[in-house]
Amino acid sequence: MTYDVGGNERRAIDSMPQTCSKEVCYACVRQKRLTSAGNLHFRRMSQIDNAKVAFAFLRPACVLLTREQSIQNVQQLNAQLREVSDLALQQLQEYVLFPLRFVLKTPGSKRENLIQAVVEGIEYVLSNTCVHSWDLLQELFSELCLCLSSPGKPGKPASVSEDLKAAVIQSLDALLHAAYGDIALQLYKPVMLPGLGAAISLLLALAEEEKSRKVQAAALKCLLILLLQCDCKEPHLWVGQEESCALATAFACFLPGITQVLTRVITGDMKQGHAVTVKAIKVWYRTVGLVMADEQLSNADSSEASAADLGKVGELLVKRTQTWVKETSEKVAILLKRITSCVSVHQHWKVRLEMVNLSENLLSTCQKSLKQCISNLLEVLVGKLNDENSAVRDKCSAALEAIALRNQTGDNHTFNDILSENLHSLATSLPRLMRISDDQHKLFILNVFLGYLKVLGPKVAMVLNSAAHLQRISKALMQVLELDITDVRIVEERSSSSLEHTGLGPHELYTQKKHFVYFTDANIFSSLQQICRFLGYYGNLYLLVDHFMDLYRESSVYRKQCALVLNEIISGAAGVGLVAKHKYGPVSKDDLKAAVMSIIEEYTSLNNWHLPTNSVESDRDEDSHFSHLRILSITNSVQENHNQLLPAKKSSTVHQMNSNIWQICIQLEGIGCFAVALGVDFRLLLMTTLYPVLEKAGDETLLISHSALCSLWDICRACGYSSLKELINMNSDYLLNDISLNLQRLSLHPHAPRVLAVMFYHSDASLLPLVGDVVQDVLTALDLSYDERAPVFCAVLHSLVKALVRWFPAKLGEKKYSAPAGARCEDPLDVRQFLLDYHKLRCQAEGLLEDEGDTGDIEKPSTVPDSDEDLEDPDKKPELPSHITMAKDVLERCIHLLSDPSLRLRLKVLDVLELCVCVLQSHEDVLLPLVHRCWPALLQRLTNDDPLAVLWAIKVLCTLGETCGDFLRKRVSQEVLPRLTGSLLKQAPLSAKAGPIYAHTLAFKLQLAVLEGLGTLCLRLDLADSDLDLVSEACLPYLSCRQPARLQEACLSVFRHLIKVDPDAVWFMLNELYCPRSYEPPHSDLHAVRLAGMGRPKNEYTDNILRLLAEIH
Repeated sequence: MTYDVGGNERRAIDSMPQTCSKEVCYACVRQKRLTSAGNLHFRRMSQIDNAKVAFAFLRPACVLLTREQSIQNVQQLNAQLREVSDLALQQLQEYVLFPLRFVLKTPGSKRENLIQAVVEGIEYVLSNTCVHSWDLLQELFSELCLCLSSPGKPGKPASVSEDLKAAVIQSLDALLHAAYGDIALQLYKPVMLPGLGAAISLLLALAEEEKSRKVQAAALKCLLILLLQCDCKEPHLWVGQEESCALATAFACFLPGITQVLTRVITGDMKQGHAVTVKAIKVWYRTVGLVMADEQLSNADSSEASAADLGKVGELLVKRTQTWVKETSEKVAILLKRITSCVSVHQHWKVRLEMVNLSENLLSTCQKSLKQCISNLLEVLVGKLNDENSAVRDKCSAALEAIALRNQTGDNHTFNDILSENLHSLATSLPRLMRISDDQHKLFILNVFLGYLKVLGPKVAMVLNSAAHLQRISKALMQVLELDITDVRIVEERSSSSLEHTGLGPHELYTQKKHFVYFTDANIFSSLQQICRFLGYYGNLYLLVDHFMDLYRESSVYRKQCALVLNEIISGAAGVGLVAKHKYGPVSKDDLKAAVMSIIEEYTSLNNWHLPTNSVESDRDEDSHFSHLRILSITNSVQENHNQLLPAKKSSTVHQMNSNIWQICIQLEGIGCFAVALGVDFRLLLMTTLYPVLEKAGDETLLISHSALCSLWDICRACGYSSLKELINMNSDYLLNDISLNLQRLSLHPHAPRVLAVMFYHSDASLLPLVGDVVQDVLTALDLSYDERAPVFCAVLHSLVKALVRWFPAKLGEKKYSAPAGARCEDPLDVRQFLLDYHKLRCQAEGLLEDEGDTGDIEKPSTVPDSDEDLEDPDKKPELPSHITMAKDVLERCIHLLSDPSLRLRLKVLDVLELCVCVLQSHEDVLLPLVHRCWPALLQRLTNDDPLAVLWAIKVLCTLGETCGDFLRKRVSQEVLPRLTGSLLKQAPLSAKAGPIYAHTLAFKLQLAVLEGLGTLCLRLDLADSDLDLVSEACLPYLSCRQPARLQEACLSVFRHLIKVDPDAVWFMLNELYCPRSYEPPHSDLHAVRLAGMGRPKNEYTDNILRLLAEIH
C-alpha cells in the first residue's frame, strides 16, 4: 500500500521552525535529515508517512495503553511506532509520548520489565525526533532520573536490573541529543542546579558502584553529553564563550564530587576494563578543563549571576574567585597525582593515550590556574615519549612540541625552569624509587627521566652546568647501575683453552648479560643506556668526561658504574643509537678523540687493567713472584693516586674477583664502543689499544675473553677490516715488536705470551716468517723458567702448533696402515690366492725365502754417485721448512714437561705432543728420533698416571701409530699392552661385584680410560695375533652383564675395533664362549664343525656376545 505524503509532509515542514540560534546542533541536523527530499528514497515503503493516517494507526494502541497499563500493550505500541516514518512521528511526538509517560507517572509499584519496555519506547521516539519544548525536555529529564533514583534515597541509584539502568541511561542520551536549538542550555541555569545535581549524582554512583561495564560506560558517556562534549560521530551543539561560561559556572558546583568519584573509578580495579577507565579519564579532565580554564576564570566575575537573586538555589552557586581557584588547584593536584601514579603505567595503550590527552588539554587550557599541576602533567608527557606504542609516542611528541613552542614565545623560560627542576627532583628520588618500585614502574620513571632530556634538548648543557644538577644526576646513576657481583658462576666460568671459544663469527657473538642489584628487566637497562647517551649528545663532553673520570678515580665502588656511563656518553656524543628530535650536530672528531684517548689511558693503566681474577690457589706462584714488582710499578706510574692502592693480599674473595672481572669486561666493551664512535679514525689508536685487548682475548676467564673478542670485532667493523685475521696481519709489525720486548721483561709483563697465542689462533701462514724470532724468544724464556711460567708458555706453544696444523694440513691418508690379512674385503674370497699368500708369509716367517737363491731379479744398488753434489758433501741434509723446525723445537721442550707434577700441564703437553706429531709426520727422519726420546716419559703417562692422563696418552699413542706404527709396534707390544691388560684383568672381578658408588672411584675411571683407548690403539698400530689375543682375553670379562654399564659399552667399543682388524679371530673367540647356533656341513664328506660354545646355556656374557656377532654377520 502506498500513501500520498507530499502535501502533509510539506505542511509539516512549513509548520516547524527552520533553524535555531546556533550554528550547529544535533537536533537541527536531525531536522534537516527528516525534511530532506533526497532522503525520501531511503524510507521503507511500508512506513506510514501521512500524519493523519499515522494518528489513526497509533490511536487505538495509545488509548488501550492509557486504560490498561500492561507489558503487552506497551510492546504493541512500540511495534506500531516502528511502522511510522520519522516525519510523521515528529508531528505526533507529544501524543505518542503521553501514554508512555502516563505509565511512569501512575502511582504504585510496577514491574521492571514494564518500565523497561516504556523507557525503550521513549528512547525510540526521542532517537528519531526532535524536542522543541523546554517543558517537555525538563519533564522527561526528571521522569527518567526518577526511574534511576531510589525512592528512599533520592541521590542513590535504585536496586533495579542492569538492563533497566542501561535503557534509562540510553533514553537520557537520546533526550539530550534530541534537544532542539538552545533549549538544552536551559538545563544549566541556576534554577536547574538541584535537578542537574541529582542527575550527575546518579550517573556518578552508577559509574563507581555498578558492576556492569556496559552501564558504567553508558553513565560516563551521559556525563560527557551533559558537558556538551559528547565524543560520538554526530554533530553537536556549538557552544560560544558566553554559553561555555554558564556551563562552567554550573559544573563548578559539582567539581569536587565529579573529580573525587572519577578518581576512584580511574584508580579502581583493573578488571573493570580499559574502556571504562578511558571514559572516566576523559570526563575528569574535560570537567576540570571546563571549570578551571584560564579564559573562563578571567571573565567569571563579570558573568556569574548574583546568588542573592536566586534564593536558596543561590547557596549552591560557586563563585570562582582567586581564593577558590587556589584551593581547588591544590585539591586537583592531589587527585591528579593519585591518577598519574596509578594509570601512567597502565598496560593498555588507549589508557596511556588518554593520559597524554589529559596532560595536553590541561596544559593548554589551565596552565595558569593549575600551576601546581604543571610538574605532574609534564611528567606524564615526558614519560610517554618512549612508549612502546607508536600512537602514544607520536601524540606525546606533538603535544610537547606545541607546549614548548607556546611557552617559549616572548623569551618565556618558565617551561624550561620547570623541566630542570623536575629533572633535579626526579634524580634526587631516583635511587629510592628504584629500590621500592616494581620493574614496570621503574621503567616508567626512567622513561620520564629520558623524556625530560629529550624535551630540554640542547638546553641539557645549561642544566648540567649547575653543579647541583650534575652531582645529583651522576650519583643517581651510580646507585641505580650498581651491579650484582655475588654470583659465583662469574669466576667459575673458566677454560683451560679459552681460545677455543673465539672461533665464533661476529654474528654469533652476543653481549654478556649484566645483572643489577635494583632491577632485572633488560628494558630498564636500555633506558639507562639511552639516558647516558642523550647526556653525551646534548651535554658538554669535556665536563661530563672529567666529572665521571673523577668519580672513577675517587672510589672503586663507583668504578664499574662510571665505566658504563662513560662508554654510553661517548656513544651518545657520536650520535650512535640515538633518534633525537632536536637536530644537534655531534661534537667534533678532535674533541671526541681527545676524550676517548684520556679514557682509554685510564682504562688500560696498570692498576685498572691487570686486576686479580684468579683464586689464590691457581695463581699462587704468579702473585708471590710479581706482587712486589706490581706494587712498585703502580707506585711509580700513578703517584698521585697512592691512596687508592690496595696492599697485596694473601687471598681474594669471590666478591672481589667478580668485581674485577666485570670491571675489565666493561672497560673492554668501552673500547669497542669508542671504536664504533670514532670509526676509521680509531686506527690511529690501535697502537695503544690493540695489544691490551688481544691480551685479554687470551685470558683464562671466559667472560673476559668473550668481551675482548666482541671488542675486537667492533674494532674490525669500525676500522674497515673484514676479519680478525686482517686486523692482526695488518698490525702485526708493532704487535710482534711489543711482544718481543715484553718477553724480555717477563716479570713486568707476565701476560705477553697470551697476545702471541691469540695472534696465532686468528692469523694465517703469512704470519709465520714474522714470528720466527718471537717463537725463539718464547722457547728461550721457557728454558729459563720451567717451574714458574711453564703453563703460560705451554698455552702459547699449543696455539702455535695448532696453528701450524691448520696452516699446513697434513695428509694422513698418504700413510695408510695396511689391511690385515684376516680383515674382510669387499671382493669375493679367492681360496687359491689366499693359500698362496699364506704359504709365502709362512716361509718368510721361518726364513726359508732367502735359501731359495732366487735373487737374480734383485737389482744391486749402484755405487756410482748420480751427481757432483753428492760427491761434494754426501752427509749434508736438506734444510727443513720453517714450520717443521718450529714443531721440532717445541717437541723437544715437551719431552721434559711430560713428567711435570701438574696434571693440567701434563694434559696440555700431551695435546702439544699430539699436534707436533701431526706436523712432523711427513718428516720421519725428524719425528722418529724425537719419539724415541719422549717414549720413557710417555710410557709413564700410559701406565702410571691419572686416568685422564692415561686417556690423553692413549690418544697420543694412537696418533703416533698412524705416523710411525712400525717403529712403535714392538714397544707397545712389550711395554704397554702387558701392563694395561694386566690392570684390566686385576680390576675386572672387583668392578663386577661393586655397587653404583664404584663409578665415582679412581679405579673405575682408570678402567674406563684404558678400555676407551685400547681398541683404537690396536687398530692404529695393526697389532699381531698374539697381541690381539692378549687384548681380547683382558676385555672378555667386561662383556659380563654384571659389569657397570659404561664399562660394558667401552668393552664393546674395543671389540668393534678388533673386528676391523681380524673379524674371523674375534668371531671364533666369541663363539668359544657362547655359540647361538649349530653349523651343519654342506656335504657328508666334510667334518662337522664343533665349537666350544655350542649347546651352552645362556650366561652373563650372552647378551653382549649376541650384539657383537650380529655386527660381524
